[in-house]
Amino acid sequence: MKTTAELIDLIQLEQLDDNLFRGQNYITPWGRVFGGQVLAQSIHAARVTVPEDRIVHSMHGYFILGGDPNQPIIYNVDRIRDGRSFTTRRVVAIQKGRAIFNMSASFQIKEKGFAHQILMPDVPPPDEVSTDKEWIEPFKKELPDMYKRYHIDRPIEFRPVEKFNPLNPKKESPFRHIWIKANGPIPDDPLLQREILAYASDYNLMSTSLLPHRDRFKIQNMQMASLDHAMWFHGDVKVDEWLLYALDSPSASNSRGFNRGSFFNQKGELMASVVQEGLIRHRK
Repeated sequence: MKTTAELIDLIQLEQLDDNLFRGQNYITPWGRVFGGQVLAQSIHAARVTVPEDRIVHSMHGYFILGGDPNQPIIYNVDRIRDGRSFTTRRVVAIQKGRAIFNMSASFQIKEKGFAHQILMPDVPPPDEVSTDKEWIEPFKKELPDMYKRYHIDRPIEFRPVEKFNPLNPKKESPFRHIWIKANGPIPDDPLLQREILAYASDYNLMSTSLLPHRDRFKIQNMQMASLDHAMWFHGDVKVDEWLLYALDSPSASNSRGFNRGSFFNQKGELMASVVQEGLIRHRK
């Protein structure tokens, strides 16, 4: 999958019944369905069953089993509640008769109220930061497998502020900042924009918890998997404009890494918050 247009097509689902949908998969190089795809498709399945005056403001999901990219995913929506201001949905993603992911999402009408936010980190703007494809270029010969993972066309462009030398891994602080932007235009649909942001939010998040331990492991010897993912949307985001993804990992324990992320636009407005815990285990 190389373009934003392809990503938008992937998020769209075939409706089989009132509460039943079928989605296709991006065939990943690592042989499992990408978690961000399931997040975006689950939100899309829920939104189809929700009144048009409500927009998703939060979601909480658990990754239960690794998905097979060669098998379509069935999304079963439970219409839990339709209130005056909020609508709640539960979505279960199913493959081969088993749940691989389940999510609860809440949709709300637009309301005015109190407002405050944390400050955006002071980092260089995106036009002063090189892409991850440019960063990996010098390591093409020494690290061909890593080069292949990074040097590909993707629907989202990434510009990491902090760079590291993969040939000389050192212990790092569990903080990082990455500029992201869709590599093509997205229709002016607030829900679609949030679905694509959910897709992008699964990139770079879990690996933040490994930064303090980079001097002690080799990535090929690690077993890594997302365990759960929660997201809150604070405003009408535009993913086809630059967003700063500010990431930190407050804790790692019991083979799990805990990670947080904040999305800011270039005006410094906080657009979304993310929390994820992931499995980070040495292979035995």
